[in-house]
Amino acid sequence: MNEYDTNRIYDTVKDIGYHKTGNHLDADCYLLNTCHIRDKSKEKVFDEVGRVRKNYKDKKKPILIIAGCVAQAESSEMIKREPYIDIIIGPQSYHKINKIIENFNFQKKVELTEFDTEGKFNYLDKIKNNESKVSSFLTIQEGCDKFCSFCVVPYTRGPEYSRPFKRIIEEAENLVKNGTKEIILLGQNVNAYSFKDKERSYKLSDLILELDKIKELNRIRYTTSHPKDMTDDLINCYSISKKLMPFIHLPIQSGSDKILKLMNRNHKVEKYLEIYKTVKQKNHNVEFSSDFIVGHPGEIDRDFEDTMNLVKEIKFINSYSFIYSPRPGTPASKLEAVDKEVAKERLINIQKVLESHQIDKNKSLIGTSIEVLVENKLKNQTRYFGRNTFFNSVIFEGENKHIGKLIHVKIEKINRNTLFGKIDEKKNMRAA
Repeated sequence: MNEYDTNRIYDTVKDIGYHKTGNHLDADCYLLNTCHIRDKSKEKVFDEVGRVRKNYKDKKKPILIIAGCVAQAESSEMIKREPYIDIIIGPQSYHKINKIIENFNFQKKVELTEFDTEGKFNYLDKIKNNESKVSSFLTIQEGCDKFCSFCVVPYTRGPEYSRPFKRIIEEAENLVKNGTKEIILLGQNVNAYSFKDKERSYKLSDLILELDKIKELNRIRYTTSHPKDMTDDLINCYSISKKLMPFIHLPIQSGSDKILKLMNRNHKVEKYLEIYKTVKQKNHNVEFSSDFIVGHPGEIDRDFEDTMNLVKEIKFINSYSFIYSPRPGTPASKLEAVDKEVAKERLINIQKVLESHQIDKNKSLIGTSIEVLVENKLKNQTRYFGRNTFFNSVIFEGENKHIGKLIHVKIEKINRNTLFGKIDEKKNMRAA
């Protein structure tokens, strides 16, 4: 979502004469768009600000803007800690960025962190999305009403807001005109998308089926989902949509009902397994990935064993796992922490199993011919990059004419994260 937001900021500041520079030392305005999911992200911001200050020591100071969720959460504390910062702007105030830059005079710091999601998108919808990548992000929903005990998102992105259905479709059509072949629908709770106009109510499933009709669009994905919002109409899309990819990133965080309750996830492991089995019944090709937090306050060995059992049962093909990181102001931050060494050991153990499943899945593709959407040529190489239906990275020898095309690649070798192969000329000729 930060990548999508950053691109929209670029589209916005063009109206006041700013453009992206390839050399950051030439910048008149230096903007850092930030994430606040983990504490390490916040410290990276201050490290980067220090680098900017050092690099511009003998040059005219640029306007330095901190945007995004760290800006929203830390606000004036950031300026107190680092006076080199000029402007703090939260993720729901990007529509005011032009006025802020035009009126800034270095005499007074600016902080803008109110929640105005509707105003933001009303403004941005008037500015064409100039993204021209083969695979493009498209935000359809922002904010969160779930209030998981460990998560800072409701405090940095605000309450759930769903963009108007027709505006999303219009933006998608514009992206496709620009050359996009794959659209990834974004939201903090993307499957909580719910928009109602005078005519009817719309859900994520309605968006998927409407996008299905765009002729030049090849693929549809969405992220990130919550198990509570995996409704039957969305699950049915995996049997009726022609362009929805057979891959679901569905975070569960823990395989223990006790920990899920402490996390305020409002679902049980049984519900998650029910979703998994129902999806598989609709389309047996669908694969799952997930997120896991180990060492959440209250987690004991038995809770971790429950998580490991879930991992072994589902065999996620790609997952993210982290040690619990307390976020200031969240309910979980007030609870007694799990011993750091215990948490580290658990993380090592779960990552070993998750990685083994990922490698096993990749190994099963060796010798097979898979469909790949080619995105770009690798920098300073003769090889090309694309992704298969399960979002695996695929690298192969190709040509510029393949960019933006669906081609078949025969897989010859793999590592944990990437598949390597060569173009399957025979299969591509048959497909043509």
